[in-house]
Amino acid sequence: MPDTQYAMLAEPLWPLMNKFYRSHQSSMKAVRGAQLWVARREQVIGALCLRPVAGGHWLTGLLVDPGCRKQGIAGALIAEAIKDLQGPVWLFCHPDLREFYERRGFTFDPALPYAMAERLSRYARSKPMIAMGLCRGGPARDGVE
Repeated sequence: MPDTQYAMLAEPLWPLMNKFYRSHQSSMKAVRGAQLWVARREQVIGALCLRPVAGGHWLTGLLVDPGCRKQGIAGALIAEAIKDLQGPVWLFCHPDLREFYERRGFTFDPALPYAMAERLSRYARSKPMIAMGLCRGGPARDGVE
């Protein structure tokens, strides 16, 4: 198996992330103001965004090339992206992914800042969605934004 590199994507290279998402018919997009992380071999094989929100970060847009799944890429990409973060990391996912995130230290149904709880409520109207959270560098804030 080829070596995989995990790194934050420099701003001039952000279009590569959108190209990766489009190539997999994903509606996800690179988000301005976020940290954009990729897993690469010869090309991008995985991506995620970390957006600063209400005293923590929101992990969005995690996608690994279907031909590269079940190789630990998603877990390694998450670990690299969050290793130096302080404060909580939250994400929304399909309930089927709960165990995947729990194996990486995330817990189900964390206290969410108000803006995140509102967003989850909107998303959950159209598809099954749960919140997961990981406390890093101190207790998670359940505060109001």
